[in-house]
Amino acid sequence: MARDHAPAPLEAVTERVLRGGPLDLADAYALVRGADDALPSLLAAAGALRDRGKGRVVTYSRKVFLPITNLCRDRCTYCTFRKDPGDPGAWTMTRDEIVEWITAARRQGCKEALMCLGDRPETAFPEYRATLRELGHDSTIGYVREACEIALELGILPHTNAGLLTTEEMRLLRPVNASLGLMLENVSPRLRAAGMPHQYAPDKEPARRVAMMSEAGRQRIPFTTGILIGIGETPEERVDSLFAIADLHATYGHIQEVIIQNFRGKLGTPMADATEPTAVDMARTVAIARLLLGPDVNIQAPPNLSPDAHRLLLRAGINDWGGISPISRDYVNPEAAWPMIPALARTCAEEGFTLRERLAIYPEYVGPRFLDPALAGLVDRLAAGIHTEDVHAYGAH
Repeated sequence: MARDHAPAPLEAVTERVLRGGPLDLADAYALVRGADDALPSLLAAAGALRDRGKGRVVTYSRKVFLPITNLCRDRCTYCTFRKDPGDPGAWTMTRDEIVEWITAARRQGCKEALMCLGDRPETAFPEYRATLRELGHDSTIGYVREACEIALELGILPHTNAGLLTTEEMRLLRPVNASLGLMLENVSPRLRAAGMPHQYAPDKEPARRVAMMSEAGRQRIPFTTGILIGIGETPEERVDSLFAIADLHATYGHIQEVIIQNFRGKLGTPMADATEPTAVDMARTVAIARLLLGPDVNIQAPPNLSPDAHRLLLRAGINDWGGISPISRDYVNPEAAWPMIPALARTCAEEGFTLRERLAIYPEYVGPRFLDPALAGLVDRLAAGIHTEDVHAYGAH
């Protein structure tokens, strides 16, 4: 993966990458520590590489965010989503709520149901185990499977982010999900040490997360992952994490989307006053991700977490904004409102891009290798509901 050499000048690095050569680890380390006056050249190279693979189209998914349960056994020091039973705001969605939300989302043209939840709360909370029994399940994943079936019956494609999953659990969810997701966040085990943000989060052990993503590749599951910057990692650890994702994708080809997400401080958490990444930090990381991952990988930055940096992120090489909901908040970042889609489209147009809708599965993953055959009909129907100029991307299968 890496060569032991002194870093090359920026021009030599970008020229090599634009000719189809690799981005070496030493050069990536130099880029992530680069001077701000070199940023325009870095962004220009990343943008050119993105244009080569994706053209001047940037996409988003119209979704409803379903917080199936916000109970979680992990305790990350930057999170306000997770709750204990009895905490204000602790919540497990009922079947009726799931049906109500998805029905309303369909009226708003949503085509993705994001199933988001805490990690294995049944292992930590007897009260929640009782709730599951009342719902007719002995595991959270069993209940999530039912929620996905409800979404499919109502005409929306599920995408599930349920934390660490076993092989059997992924096999259970694959037939009822267009794609699955798990943020790597960071590959460094240092972030689990005493005093670090993942000290009390056993499910954030990097080796376990990489192992799950590897198994998802063996199971041919379209997969979304990414890194979270600004939680105490070094710039080099950001690069290491991107290289870990690149290695997974080179082996299995299943990483349909890589998210570069910025930490946002939240009141009431131990990291409330921690320094947030700057727009330049985000742009530099996005550009390095593009140079490393190449022209064809889908790279996303959440627009609600960088509301004043949309133009910069476009120039840095993203080609996707992720899920945007007209009906539900971002329950992981409730302080950060989604942008209005028409306003985002105007910004894209002013930067020379066309904003287009996509499904929860990217067009290049539609087909028998990655998409479960049971979902093919719904994918076709939902693709036909996207603006006609976008339908050709999905094609027939």
